[in-house]
Amino acid sequence: MAAKSKARTIIVRLISTAQTGFFYTTQRLRQGPKLSAVKYDPKVQARVLFVESKKTKKG
Repeated sequence: MAAKSKARTIIVRLISTAQTGFFYTTQRLRQGPKLSAVKYDPKVQARVLFVESKKTKKG
């Protein structure tokens, strides 16, 4: 039986650098660079930098 291949994309969290705990969830290519983006954080009502961290499973 052949081994299961890995998916091309992975799910990641973009976490606010304002340390509010707010995050966006998105997909990116497994081989691609780490994501960072300036997006809106409703807890501080401003656009702030969001950086990638791996999506963890609830457990």
